[in-house]
Amino acid sequence: MTMPPPFVVGLTGGIGSGKSAVAERFAARGAAIVDTDAIAHALTGPGGAAMAAIAAAFGPGVMRGDGALDRPAMRRLAFSDPAARQRLEAILHPLIRTESARQTEAAAAGHPYVLLAVPLLIESGSYRERCRRILVVDCPEALQITRVMARNQLSEDEVRAILAAQASRAERLAAADDVITNDGRLEQLDGQVAALDQRYRELAGSDLPSAPPPASIA
Repeated sequence: MTMPPPFVVGLTGGIGSGKSAVAERFAARGAAIVDTDAIAHALTGPGGAAMAAIAAAFGPGVMRGDGALDRPAMRRLAFSDPAARQRLEAILHPLIRTESARQTEAAAAGHPYVLLAVPLLIESGSYRERCRRILVVDCPEALQITRVMARNQLSEDEVRAILAAQASRAERLAAADDVITNDGRLEQLDGQVAALDQRYRELAGSDLPSAPPPASIA
């Protein structure tokens, strides 16, 4: 018997919008999470499947002593040299797409739906084609900049360079089927997530029970 395709919700938002906090809350309610950022970290960690090709393309200047990618060095290179960024994407993106597809299929059994977290979902047609709904986590750009500067110890210019390489806030909102607003305290996310979790279960035709979020999520 052929299994129906999984019901996939694409989760996206600009850097610093709070995608991880939202994904944690959906996971706590029973959704399966496939995170392309986590996949990219695995591919570029020590012994990661992408590291041989990255080392051959960029040399030791982007390598850490343990064989992992030196992310700050690679970030500086990628945002100062568009051709370098394209070479990196040509290495990573096919590997990420393949692994995310594998994880999505594997996660479908036993979960009401799959949340596919992709920072550049709006910019990538291949991921959008997989998703039945697009969920955007939204907040003002000024708040994104403040959060990322504090979290990643980057300058405002560095954060703005990252934002410039992503879809604009207006472009993300135009593509959204659903929006979660994350411009205040994290506790305000819970009600929005609960309502969407119920909606996605109905759309997916799932009869699996939803769990309330644990009190430990802050």
